[in-house]
Amino acid sequence: MPSITPSLWFDNDLEEAAEFYTSVFPNSKIERMNRFTADEPLARRGDDADEPLARRGDDADEPLARRGNGAAGPGASGEVVSGSFVLDGTGFVGINGGPQFPFTEAVSFMVNCHDQDEVDYYTERLLDGGQESRCGWLKDRFGVSWQIVPDRLFELLGDPDPARAAAAATAMLGMRKIVIADLEAAANDA
Repeated sequence: MPSITPSLWFDNDLEEAAEFYTSVFPNSKIERMNRFTADEPLARRGDDADEPLARRGDDADEPLARRGNGAAGPGASGEVVSGSFVLDGTGFVGINGGPQFPFTEAVSFMVNCHDQDEVDYYTERLLDGGQESRCGWLKDRFGVSWQIVPDRLFELLGDPDPARAAAAATAMLGMRKIVIADLEAAANDA
């Protein structure tokens, strides 16, 4: 069965983003950062750093870094063009593709939290330099959208008592960061 890997298009801060994300989530690591070089098409940071990636196109004898913008990205010698990293066991790839395609809220990553401590931790960490939104959503400093959601929210929204479920939903709609105690209080008051 094929696997699905999120691929993120950054302007020019993939390496900084990967370092940030791997510091936030447990069981995370940067696997590889591919860099433009003056002598080879691309060089990898890691165990196989001396092996260049394959060249592409009709001008395959000319290194990608010498072809100028558009051949494989906007990078200059030494800059990161692409890379891969793992966040709590989930693999991601990214490229520094330039400003043509900024992130939007149309795509977000949901962080399912077991308790309020986890909600607080991930909200505070991912929000550092970013923007808080409503209903547990935030946009981090790189423009990536996240939903920080406690498991208890889904339990309350699925409550068999429609009045409790509606009260929890109404409470959530008035929140920025989701506060479990406030959701429970709203449901209990219904």
